[in-house]
Amino acid sequence: MNMQYAIADDRVYVLEANPRASRTVPLVSKVCNVSMARIATEIMLAAETGKKSSVNKMVLKSIPHFGVKEAVFPFNMFQEVDPILGPEMRSTGEVLGIADSFGLAYYKAQEATQTILPISGTVLISVPDQDKPAALETAREFTKLGFNIKATEGTSKFLKEHGIKSEEIKKLFEGRPNIVDGITNSEINLVINTPSGKRSQHDDSYIRKTAIKHKVTYITTLAAALASAKGIAAYKDNASKEANIKSLQEYHADITAE
Repeated sequence: MNMQYAIADDRVYVLEANPRASRTVPLVSKVCNVSMARIATEIMLAAETGKKSSVNKMVLKSIPHFGVKEAVFPFNMFQEVDPILGPEMRSTGEVLGIADSFGLAYYKAQEATQTILPISGTVLISVPDQDKPAALETAREFTKLGFNIKATEGTSKFLKEHGIKSEEIKKLFEGRPNIVDGITNSEINLVINTPSGKRSQHDDSYIRKTAIKHKVTYITTLAAALASAKGIAAYKDNASKEANIKSLQEYHADITAE
């Protein structure tokens, strides 16, 4: 069964429950080496016939690797559409990244969507007031990785107050050179911009649209921003070692019974 939830004010609502497998099922099956669709079918048939299914023979196992599912979106085909997500379905597929660490699995998943995370350069950070405290950890991580940080006035001031060096950059309505110029001139390699919301006096969707137009990777949530920093760190750490490409069968061989 595929269920969709919404959470508001610490209350969980069930939006819908569909009697079918979601696209996540085959990806989880690959990570765990468990044929979930077959087992589910056996359970349903057993309920009808009264026979025992193979689920009774299953044992708890330890999975030492990580799997990260990432959605694929068509925003690069619609450059005038603001790539902000809502409750409606916009993804056109999913990909999977598997590795021995979460960071590297996340990096691989982004790579599979053709959203390549840069391993050096300049990061633009522009977030509304409510997101500034959460952006600190992300900014620190990118600073540790050797990235330069450009930030809009409010964000830059907040970062500097907390000991993080950043270069201030103008928004579109503040004059030039501005964010659009920076992205257009390849001075920005990664954009972290969380939506300001409808209450904002100025629309910042131009930042995300410009990033799409010039094929600059953009991030619209702080959770993804922090995961990206960890992914880049894991990739750089792994790149310094011998290439260790593992097949899916090799990952499965590492799964052991507890």
